[in-house]
Amino acid sequence: MTMEKKESYLQSAFAERIGGAGFGKDTTIYKFEKIKRAKRAAMEANPGRELIDMGVGEPDEMAFPNVVASLAAEAAMPENRGYADNGIAEFKQAAVRYLDRVFGVKGLDPVTEVNHAIGAKPALAMLPLAFINPGDILAQTVPGYPVCATHTRYIGGEVLNLPLTQEKGFLPDLDAIPEEKRARLKMLYINYPNNPTGAQATPQFYDKVVRFANDNHVVVIQDAAYAALTNSGGPMSFLSVDGGKDVGIEIHSLSKSHNMTGWRLAFVAGNRLLVNAFASVKDNIDSGQFIAIQKAGVTALDDLEIPKKISGKYGRRLTLLVEALNSAGLQAKVPAGTFYLYVKAPKAVEGGPEFKSGEDFSQWLIKEKLISTVPWDDAGAFVRFSVTFAAKGEQEEKRVMGEIGNRLAGAKFIF
Repeated sequence: MTMEKKESYLQSAFAERIGGAGFGKDTTIYKFEKIKRAKRAAMEANPGRELIDMGVGEPDEMAFPNVVASLAAEAAMPENRGYADNGIAEFKQAAVRYLDRVFGVKGLDPVTEVNHAIGAKPALAMLPLAFINPGDILAQTVPGYPVCATHTRYIGGEVLNLPLTQEKGFLPDLDAIPEEKRARLKMLYINYPNNPTGAQATPQFYDKVVRFANDNHVVVIQDAAYAALTNSGGPMSFLSVDGGKDVGIEIHSLSKSHNMTGWRLAFVAGNRLLVNAFASVKDNIDSGQFIAIQKAGVTALDDLEIPKKISGKYGRRLTLLVEALNSAGLQAKVPAGTFYLYVKAPKAVEGGPEFKSGEDFSQWLIKEKLISTVPWDDAGAFVRFSVTFAAKGEQEEKRVMGEIGNRLAGAKFIF
């Protein structure tokens, strides 16, 4: 068989869910690739000049020393070498303690109402397999994290986008979901504190979600990846709301709150039937996270100072960034949570270019000011700044923020 014929039949072998026979032929340049290219071009055009990267969405520091030491010790233990399957009891118990002590969630059963995951992303990918049949609908907030929606489409489900607008406090309008959609609605995916808007849900909103779920027989998935990173009001859990555990589950990750992105450790907690369904799917996909990592996770979850210190650092940086952007004429406000700042894109710079989208503004920031951000145009023109930039200590943080202010000074933004 010639190479041409082999490539021909391979090209026709791809599943429709990833593009079918057109897989690999799409020449569309997606936003993150555009950002990478613009960064390279800006650095080549400005050799020796610092590029300030405010686009990276992961912590800039290592896990805390006591957690690293715990991993090192546990990795040497022969009893930790085997399969973890659906998680060790010690990690599930630590998750229950953490939810109680940080979020006020009482009475969770670590055996039936908690399960671990190899990061929140795989958990979100698996959950549609537990609940979505062809034709069922997942409603998701946008802008947001698309993994749950992607896998819903993979298995023949439909995705309904719920726009998050500034006018509604970046909370979805559940009342706007048409009746004909509600009849097929199976899952509601929400994420608070929210990436990218930084908005926090209110107890009143969670109460409404519970009522909506009961009235429409909907499973609620609350993505709590940033739940411990709050700048006002303190951490809050969907499971602490009356009826929350009756209709849903919450996914907590150690990536952002404990500087453990590469460790890949998370947990799912809530309704025992829903947790059991997740565990059933997971049991046929992976064999569990390395037990030593789970035991180090116990150390992390039991040390309540870790998320406090991390949240404090990001809160300090966000305050400095808001001051720098506002002094330059942009419109920024310290978010309720996360380490992101979601900023409305101006329509133009006086005497300069016009911006028809967040992507236009983001590209201008990279090319002209060497400031990298992530554009979001799902529900209005915005850019997302992340304060996870590399900086050792408060003086370096202030220097970076001062540099941002200096680079933007003199640009008169038109809104």
